[in-house]
Amino acid sequence: MKVSATKRTEKQSSDGNSLTMKQERALVALLEHGTLEAAAESVGINKTTLWRMMQLEVFQDAFRASRRQVIETAIAKLQAGCAVAVGVLLEVAGDSAAPASARVSAAKTILDQSFTALEVSDTNERIKRLEELQHEPKTETGATRSTRSRAS
Repeated sequence: MKVSATKRTEKQSSDGNSLTMKQERALVALLEHGTLEAAAESVGINKTTLWRMMQLEVFQDAFRASRRQVIETAIAKLQAGCAVAVGVLLEVAGDSAAPASARVSAAKTILDQSFTALEVSDTNERIKRLEELQHEPKTETGATRSTRSRAS
């Protein structure tokens, strides 16, 4: 009895909503190797078998979640280095012994990034306000309360 349960776990998960161990190994291999062929070879399966796994919704969902986690980890590492990068830019921009081209480049980068950050912040605020307006209850005329009070 125990043997059949083990075989079912290896071939197909019992609930159909989770990956088998073989599928999990294939998913990790895809993330590590990048190509279907290299991933299949690394886990010892045929590339057609891996392709079939990739057609399963549960596999696609797990792959997207895993890929998102990898990207979020990379972004966190980049963000951790931002303070150092800003310090370097400020140091170069303020170093009168540095070549003028380096100082100008550092100053331009500081300004460009500052303007971009301001634009993103403003855009996010506008989106937030639009979403709030979208969720406001409407009056008999179809106007939202805040629209009606501004018109008065």
